[in-house]
Amino acid sequence: MKIAFVGKGGSGKTTLSSLFIRHLAAQQADVVAVDADINQHLGTALGLDEQEAAALPAMGAHLPLIKEYLRGTNPRIASAETMIKTTPPGEGSRLLRVREENPVYESCARTVRLEDGRIRLMATGPFTESDLGVACYHSKVGAVELCLNHLVDGPDEYVVVDMTAGSDSFASGMFTRFDMTFLVAEPTRKGVSVYRQYKEYARDFGVALRVVGNKVQGPDDLEFLRDEVGDDLLVTVGHSDWVRSMEKGRPPLFAQLEEANRAALDTLRQAADATYARRDWARYTRQMVHFHLKNAESWGNAKTGADLAAQVDPDFVLGEQAARFSAPQPA
Repeated sequence: MKIAFVGKGGSGKTTLSSLFIRHLAAQQADVVAVDADINQHLGTALGLDEQEAAALPAMGAHLPLIKEYLRGTNPRIASAETMIKTTPPGEGSRLLRVREENPVYESCARTVRLEDGRIRLMATGPFTESDLGVACYHSKVGAVELCLNHLVDGPDEYVVVDMTAGSDSFASGMFTRFDMTFLVAEPTRKGVSVYRQYKEYARDFGVALRVVGNKVQGPDDLEFLRDEVGDDLLVTVGHSDWVRSMEKGRPPLFAQLEEANRAALDTLRQAADATYARRDWARYTRQMVHFHLKNAESWGNAKTGADLAAQVDPDFVLGEQAARFSAPQPA
């Protein structure tokens, strides 16, 4: 399942996404974690020191390799240079699987060993001072979107993406790439404002959106969230001494996480797992094509000098069946 954690800055989404990733790893699930936030903190939240987190390869820096690999033998894509972040796969494209080894993971992912398991961790790369005035963050996140467009995942396989704060992902179609979006909201007016934006934008695209109430301190906080988000409220999380110790750089064993918070994480997994039976790969593919055509017309054609609408394979539907016939890896 492809899962996004979103929310306003300071809501605790990175902390909660890291806890969810640890929870999955402790249950021996296969996990690819992606730090797609403009502020790159997922690595340290998963226990890496600052130096290790800074040494993670940047997906944005490997975009040419990603494009060339995913293009495969697709005859509709003349060159990697004509691929943009929304380019959809077609016959001959290479598709990514969670459990496999491939050049994209080799270049862009690192294995992080946790107490009870291990995960693959990928990062877009930080938005640095040198980027100001010459690049936008969407160019970095584009590598993530392109990989999600070519990813086929099955049951008990998880891709967990810590998204940038606010509603920035609506600048492209990336918000439709997930089976489940967990919106982390504090019990304040500002805390639920991003929820309202997501709910409005996602309404016409069938996006599965559930709210995780964070920093909930009592019945009044719970009542406020229920009044504001209604049935979209899935679960709430309160104070955690475990998290406080982790933020001090002295994390206890994950098995010592408070029972109530472990139960909340299990609720998140159950909600994510339930989306598998409702998957509609045809709709997913149609949405991919929809946003590709929009991006092609608005800027992609002019930037690449190509008719990017011609990249769309009308007979192709992404899915587990398509993965069996994707182009083989290069020798």
